[in-house]
Amino acid sequence: MAFLLHQLILDAARRTPEAPALLLKQQTLSYQALQQAVARVASGLRALGIERDERVAVYLPKQFETVTALFGSMAAGGVFVPVNPVLKAEQVGHILRDCATRVLVTSADRARLLGDTLAECPALREVVITGDDADLPHELPQAVERWQDLLGPAAFPALRRIDADMAAILYTSGSTGRPKGVVLSHRNMLAGAQSVASYLDNTADDRLLAVLPFSFDYGLSQLTTAFSVGASVVLMDYLLPRDVIRAVEKYRATGLAAVPPLWNQLAALPWPPGAAESLRYITNSGGAMPVPTTSELHAALPDTEIFLMYGLTEAFRSTYLPTDQVEVRPESMGKAIPNADIMVVRPDGSECHPDEPGELVHRGALVALGYWGDREKTGIRFKPAPGLPAGLPNPEIAVWSGDQVRRDSEGYLYFIGRNDEMIKTSGYRVSPGEIEEVIHQMPAVEQAAAFGAPHPQLGYGIVALVQADPEQLDTNAVMSHCGLHLPMFMLPGHIEIVRELPRNPNGKLDRKALSLRFAEVFTGPK
Repeated sequence: MAFLLHQLILDAARRTPEAPALLLKQQTLSYQALQQAVARVASGLRALGIERDERVAVYLPKQFETVTALFGSMAAGGVFVPVNPVLKAEQVGHILRDCATRVLVTSADRARLLGDTLAECPALREVVITGDDADLPHELPQAVERWQDLLGPAAFPALRRIDADMAAILYTSGSTGRPKGVVLSHRNMLAGAQSVASYLDNTADDRLLAVLPFSFDYGLSQLTTAFSVGASVVLMDYLLPRDVIRAVEKYRATGLAAVPPLWNQLAALPWPPGAAESLRYITNSGGAMPVPTTSELHAALPDTEIFLMYGLTEAFRSTYLPTDQVEVRPESMGKAIPNADIMVVRPDGSECHPDEPGELVHRGALVALGYWGDREKTGIRFKPAPGLPAGLPNPEIAVWSGDQVRRDSEGYLYFIGRNDEMIKTSGYRVSPGEIEEVIHQMPAVEQAAAFGAPHPQLGYGIVALVQADPEQLDTNAVMSHCGLHLPMFMLPGHIEIVRELPRNPNGKLDRKALSLRFAEVFTGPK
């Protein structure tokens, strides 16, 4: 029985050693081979000096080394930190510094792109470079080692670890400042994998197509859920949406997870019979699926079950809509997943009446340990669960999501909006403050304001207003600067140069007024 996340691989290897665990292009890695590869990484990291709870960051596209590095870090007693491969040097540097990363696993070209950023990471002592034929970047300030030289014996280190220990830190943006590291335990991630696998009815016969980044809890779930039942995972970084459909057909994928912007694109494409026949289910999270998109997918995939879900990194997954309700109430985010309690409460913690708006609060085994190194922000989001007995001396901590929802008389939940100013775009949570900080680096900029506006494909698009002299700065210059310093999903879709940003009577930036003013900038008037 698995108590630690990496033990899922060991259990599957004992049951079906020759079963495929990972597929990448023309290559296949069996569970036995995956177990051995993870063990070699773990023993190699121990020999490198990794101690209990030290962080190992993995900054790679989807490949076998990415998976073995993530799970090998845990098996070595460390904590894995998956870094989105589309991030630029500044965002990567923040993550490495924030959680005092000890080892970075990446490629030679990515290491060189990080450049001087690595010199600003005092805790980082080793950079492991994948690719046997790559020239090692010896100009880095850290010790550099080739991946093949890291690998040790195929035996797991003898370590005393329990399920309450840290397993991973996933970085997620809030409404202000830079991304925060959500600390997840082995218990959190095991409970999440087992819960999701139970309502998706996953078995060893499933083959999941993984197209989402592993730095995204929803993307990482494709690995953990599959490994919990001994299923296989196809690793894929796609360029075009039609490539996803082709991969479904090629690999006979039975499960596919995506976010609304990708589903919007996939729904508009033709699905060949082979792809439609193989898909047993599809899932959506990272934002509400537009009802027309759901209808189009149902028409294209009549024999495929559609699971509409809601989750947050701080608690992995919270709700899902049973498939027999998708046509009945397609706007709903469903009910609590197994082994989770989802409450809708007023600011004082009292439970809301049916159809009364309130904040979604999640309690249970999936609730994370908090934000790495930030007691203040942890205290805002992670608070005692409401409704517990008054005599309980150490109350259970729940996640107060910041999301406004309502529950109907039959118990189904519906998303209303967020309490904070975070922008939900392309399935990502984007911090306005992080975009504003980048824009403010330009000498001509006096102030910047970033906020979200409804977008027909992205959920919300990003609008940036820049306070500057229009004779000294234009929108093309701002966009070029953002393109150099921000990943694609964080780029503003609409930029305006203004002489003065609007403020409320208290002198603060009036984001609410801005959101109303630009509500139709991407959609056009209704």
